[in-house]
Amino acid sequence: MIGRRSLATLVAACMAAPAAAQPRATVWLVLGFPPGGLGDIVSRPLTERLRGRYGSAILMDHRVGAGGRLAAEHVRRAAPDGSVILQVPGSVMTVYPHIYRALRYDPLTDFTPAVALCSYTYSLTAGPGLPAAVRSVSDLLAWARAHPERASYGVPSAGSPMHFAGMMLARASGVSLAAVPYRGGAPLLQDLLGGQVPFSFNVLTEVLPAVREGRLRSLAVLSAARSPHLPQVPTLVEQGFPAIALEDRLGWYLPAATPAPVVEALNSTVREALRQPDYREVLARNGLTELDLSAAEFAAIIRAEHARWGEIVRETGFTPDE
Repeated sequence: MIGRRSLATLVAACMAAPAAAQPRATVWLVLGFPPGGLGDIVSRPLTERLRGRYGSAILMDHRVGAGGRLAAEHVRRAAPDGSVILQVPGSVMTVYPHIYRALRYDPLTDFTPAVALCSYTYSLTAGPGLPAAVRSVSDLLAWARAHPERASYGVPSAGSPMHFAGMMLARASGVSLAAVPYRGGAPLLQDLLGGQVPFSFNVLTEVLPAVREGRLRSLAVLSAARSPHLPQVPTLVEQGFPAIALEDRLGWYLPAATPAPVVEALNSTVREALRQPDYREVLARNGLTELDLSAAEFAAIIRAEHARWGEIVRETGFTPDE
């Protein structure tokens, strides 16, 4: 005879199992930033590999605005059946809760971290708006002291890790630096290349081709150790700023009520695609590091980073405009 608890467990399993196996005609991948940036670099070749394996079609939906928050708000309200996926940097879940009082989602209760796609670091990047003689962070700070009216730096969005990197550098060096927020990495890159903004903090992926071609120069990477993709570029840690070591992860998230079998189906299917040598080459070519994490491991990282960024925000005293 099956006990009451065992029967309830069996019924729940039977109800949940079809959710993971049920074919999906169309899956929407919701991105919080404009086309042409890190999100496209990672997701376009990945969705091609998933077509027919997780949904007959995976369509990309760029919901641009508020640094990824609009996309998160949209997916929070989506049906928890695996048909709508949120792709955002970890900062949308780990940084924003500490800086936006009117945030319309709770990252720890409204979403389930499903797949960690890759990790990446940032670059402190000089453009043609800076004199060619500026070749290091110390050179940059000396220039900023001499030209305070021009000492502004671009960031892909207000309140992003790159914004905080600039604030941390200004605070540690005692040099006044003004942030200029953009609506994503692609428009920032255009202005950096055009000289409209003299330097910026960028996702390394988005400036790597221009740095390799000599159109931009990376003055520092923000990882704890040098990037294998730019081994000649020293870290900010090496250049006297040990507290500024930052990395992030691009991930896929599902609404919180999504059944565990659906989460695991997405996780296992995507991880299989991530392991393919040709896709790993795509990541390496763009300065990204592949990850192979379970959904539970990814969730644990998000919780830890959420706590760490709470401390950073408090130390900087950052207050958003909204």
